[in-house]
Amino acid sequence: MLVRVEATVRPASSGAVRVHSTLGTVAVLWQGDPEAVGREHHVEWTVDEDIVWTVNAWPSATAAPELREDGDHIVFRGQLSLFEDGVAALDLGGTPILFDLAEPSPPPEGFADGAWVEVRVARDRVSLWPYAL
Repeated sequence: MLVRVEATVRPASSGAVRVHSTLGTVAVLWQGDPEAVGREHHVEWTVDEDIVWTVNAWPSATAAPELREDGDHIVFRGQLSLFEDGVAALDLGGTPILFDLAEPSPPPEGFADGAWVEVRVARDRVSLWPYAL
């Protein structure tokens, strides 16, 4: 995913940046070179929080990808892909974001493979890693 990375008002030592994408703007942890802030980058999203059905993940009535802030949390809306090994991927406008499942057993109704869902995770559990194409 191509994003524009800007510094935040938080102390630079916190590693937090504001990320602008076509899907929304959020503040997350930057894992790239601090001198690379202020430019556009292709990035990989890493989320260090499991999906817990109906606790931090819900079916979405809207079938469109989105990124947004909700207090100290980031909300990802995308299309769900479930795998047998207890892993899920959320397709966020063509960018897959991998999640572990807290309960890999069959998900409750509304969470079928291909369903549109929203996943809400703590901001400090979301990192961006730049990469070159």
